[in-house]
Amino acid sequence: MPLRGLRRVRVLMRLSTEHKDNVERLGPAKRLFTRYRLSVVMDDEAAFITRLIGFGLSEKEARTYLYLLKYGPKTPSPLAKSLKTYREDVHRTLSELIEKGMVRPSLDAPTLYTAVDIDTALDSVVKKQESELREMEARKRELQELSKKQRFRPSDEVSTFKIIKSVKELVAATINLVDSAKNGYLYVVPADMLVITSLFGINDEAKNIIEQGASVRGITDIRYAEVATAQEQLDIGADLRHFDNYEGVYFAVVDRKHCVSAINVDISRISLNEPISMLWTDDPTYADYLTATFEMLWAQSIPAAEQIQKLSAQGPPKA
Repeated sequence: MPLRGLRRVRVLMRLSTEHKDNVERLGPAKRLFTRYRLSVVMDDEAAFITRLIGFGLSEKEARTYLYLLKYGPKTPSPLAKSLKTYREDVHRTLSELIEKGMVRPSLDAPTLYTAVDIDTALDSVVKKQESELREMEARKRELQELSKKQRFRPSDEVSTFKIIKSVKELVAATINLVDSAKNGYLYVVPADMLVITSLFGINDEAKNIIEQGASVRGITDIRYAEVATAQEQLDIGADLRHFDNYEGVYFAVVDRKHCVSAINVDISRISLNEPISMLWTDDPTYADYLTATFEMLWAQSIPAAEQIQKLSAQGPPKA
């Protein structure tokens, strides 16, 4: 690799390393990309809260909403006592749930707060998101029309970077990159990260480009708890492999140019609002470096189908 290219790779790796501290403030570092995993055995209440968090609620909102569903209308004081928090904190949480259409206040004094039934509440959240999406699409079309009347200077000759700071940013960036991919993409991620690609629509975009002839290749460390998400990758047509006990930089490269990589990310729960710290860049030299790393790992890995068959035959690990 030319000296200039090596320098650029070192700079990008340094930028990733400098943002490691941001993650360490969030909690103990687990794996380099994410160590979030859903427990194999999870009681109904914990499972319900986890799914609500995945739907976009905070943990406080999820616990408050579930409590009201289970125990009926409450005033803030007993609610705060039951949830072991402050009355002011409960007021803030209730206000946020009212805004999301999941809780309604009574006309009585003192005010009773009632959970909206689950189907109505979830439909309300979805419709609000759809409404906001339609508004954004309208603004997008307006800007596209206005841009046709402007003269913009191309910037393809300049390599840029940015730091992705939340799961929402990661999902948005990934969907845009996958949707615009011409040749396809490759990735190295922990298997539990594939939960995010499944929940937030990335797999749907990947399936679309695969059907159009693009190539999607991936490497992950498949354990019994992640068999389902790994199988989903195979079902959409991705070429997935298993690398046992992989410990290294996790990354994705689209069309040998656009890259997302992580030195260390700690995700404690699957939510769009969860903070992370990742590096995005459109530097082709860095993309070549990561692609070469991928090919080296690919040669040392085995087909995911073999690992899934092996784990299925062994059954769940003993406690």
